[in-house]
Amino acid sequence: MSTMRLKYKGRLVMRCVMAAAALAVYIFRREMFLAMSGMEFFRKLTLLHLCWFVWMCDMLLQIVPVRPAIAIGSLKQFGRYYVPGKPANEEQLRGFVRKSDIAAARVFAVWAAVAAAIGTLVLLDVIGRAEIFLICMFFYVCDLICVLFWCPFRVFLMKNRCCTTCRIFNWDHIMMFVPFVFSGGFYGLSLFAMSVLVFAVWEAAFHLHPERFWERTNASLRCSQCSDVLCGRTDHKLKL
Repeated sequence: MSTMRLKYKGRLVMRCVMAAAALAVYIFRREMFLAMSGMEFFRKLTLLHLCWFVWMCDMLLQIVPVRPAIAIGSLKQFGRYYVPGKPANEEQLRGFVRKSDIAAARVFAVWAAVAAAIGTLVLLDVIGRAEIFLICMFFYVCDLICVLFWCPFRVFLMKNRCCTTCRIFNWDHIMMFVPFVFSGGFYGLSLFAMSVLVFAVWEAAFHLHPERFWERTNASLRCSQCSDVLCGRTDHKLKL
């Protein structure tokens, strides 16, 4: 097992522990969720504040290049990780961008529908802030399950080879935290705002430097150059 895959498995375990703790809070100490209301965030420290800090650090790592901690799939937006591969002309790059954007639009549409469904449940008073937190925590765990084991977005919508080449790798937090839009308060809105910043940086990099995101033009994204091996396959070095 690669060092990076081992690190991500450790993070998955940590996320599962966080999810179990959140469920325990929901069952036994539901008053802690008051931290999500208005400016209650600044009144009293709770377990939710630890989650907030971890999530903020997660997102900061996506906009500040820290290679030992983050997979290349998340850092390919940065020029320092770009290794020139086969040259491509403007028309070829435009074709790559167009195809990638269409695939990303499919994911956006599906997730917008999910967000709309959650928003409807909030408007109907079926769920409240506590349930929104648990939904976000569920998405947080599922995110690494997609990276390490099986991703429905890759299989059914994106059709990409793996996370290293994924067009939407750094969409994870904005997808996780969009339910916080319906919770209001500093807690949820600050997390969502940070996720929007991560998303904006990623999208700007993709459209300004698409060559960094294409395995044809960026050799560091090829299986033959992969050191992360998040997919877990042992034959990756044989692929070109």
